[in-house]
Amino acid sequence: MRILIVADTESRALYDFYDGKRLKDVDLILSAGDLDPEYLEFLVTMGHAPVLYVMGNHDDRYKQRPPQGCICVDESVYNFKGLRIAGLGGSIRYKQEGIYQYQEQEQRRRVQKLKRKIERYNGIDLLLTHAPARGLGDGKDLPHKGFECFYEILDTYRPKYFVHGHEHLNYGGGLREQEYRGIKVINGYESYLLDIDSSEYPSEYQNTGSLLFDLYNKWKYKTNEE
Repeated sequence: MRILIVADTESRALYDFYDGKRLKDVDLILSAGDLDPEYLEFLVTMGHAPVLYVMGNHDDRYKQRPPQGCICVDESVYNFKGLRIAGLGGSIRYKQEGIYQYQEQEQRRRVQKLKRKIERYNGIDLLLTHAPARGLGDGKDLPHKGFECFYEILDTYRPKYFVHGHEHLNYGGGLREQEYRGIKVINGYESYLLDIDSSEYPSEYQNTGSLLFDLYNKWKYKTNEE
């Protein structure tokens, strides 16, 4: 599975100088936030691949005008062909205004809600957030501090991938890739291509041990056969 990750700034190669070949083999597009809704709509239209997104701290406009044709996975789990993706948007609160800014304790409550949904899927394969985890690719200034509570998901469920945005690599800080306890951590700034082998996640109709998830998969498999 080939996944295009985008975050924080529009890629001129994908937008201004669009070439269909760049999206031809992309199976899924993940947005880690802080992107114009028009940009995501362009990608979902031209790429013919689903776009899943979480909100960044600059995405207040999504409240009135979410990106059409795209799927919000904030505070939820989404199954894409067996790949279980959990999402949590927003950044640390650094000013009074801001719909998608949270104090650590506020985000921790959202983490607890998400964990209950993750249990129904018997785990996840990829965690998609806007902000990084604290000390794992975040910045030193308050606006770019990560969330400590994200470790509750990373340490409990050990997804194979943790994808975030928020920390702009052109600032001179942050890492594109790093590893935490066997989890590949990716900063999706601008654009990044991720290839995931089918052996790294459950097949679409494989039993995972989660009753609800497996019943859904069996129903989906039967529907597709008909």
